[in-house]
Amino acid sequence: MQKERLKVLLTKYKNEKLSLEEVITEFKHFTFGEIEDVKVDLHREIRRGYPEVIFGQNKSAEQISKIITVMSKNKINVMTTRVSPQKYKSIKKIHKKAIYNESAGIVFLEATKIKKAKGLVAVISAGTSDIPVAEEAAFTAEIFGNKVERVFDVGVAGLHRLLAYKKVIKEANVIVVAAGMEGALPSIIGGLTDKAVIGLPTSIGYGAALGGIAPLLTMLNSCTSNVAVVNIDNGFSAGYLAAIINKMNTGE
Repeated sequence: MQKERLKVLLTKYKNEKLSLEEVITEFKHFTFGEIEDVKVDLHREIRRGYPEVIFGQNKSAEQISKIITVMSKNKINVMTTRVSPQKYKSIKKIHKKAIYNESAGIVFLEATKIKKAKGLVAVISAGTSDIPVAEEAAFTAEIFGNKVERVFDVGVAGLHRLLAYKKVIKEANVIVVAAGMEGALPSIIGGLTDKAVIGLPTSIGYGAALGGIAPLLTMLNSCTSNVAVVNIDNGFSAGYLAAIINKMNTGE
């Protein structure tokens, strides 16, 4: 939205509906908004294509609510990750239109209409226990305007389940694969497609899974060359990267 706002501002100046001084004054609001010890990056969408996202873990509901207020007033869609149900209840009292995806732990407030992207992002999870991390990726990609197809619980212990979704794998522009335990599923899917596969290791698994380190190392050592890997349980980054790749693949 900031990019659209900038276009409107410059068009008004071009058509002499705004003076140079008024434009300069408006430009000050495109940098950052300061709230006590928080500096909200209002310029990020212009620089990087997507607005700043709030990392909600260890922030209070009050801090999150203040940031949401600043961003929404500037017509920026606000996404907050790692939010507990308790924090959401407090945020909801202030921001009535905020929605919550409890599985993903994401709060979202739409301040301006989401621009829809072409193409498909597939988000696949190996097991049911991996769904919260996979859902963080899926919901992130949706917030950034992408069509998302979810395929959950199709891990290597019952690989025949995956084969029922060959059409989704074929049609997707980019595929996010969340897996814990040994983390083999991204390599398998990578061998079935010519598209980018984002390996998303989860902390699900018994002792030797080492809180996600075992699947992380498996994915990093994949012999399938189209597999790249994000950090353990980092569904947000996987969904964000998938949105960027989908946008590139569709020429937007």
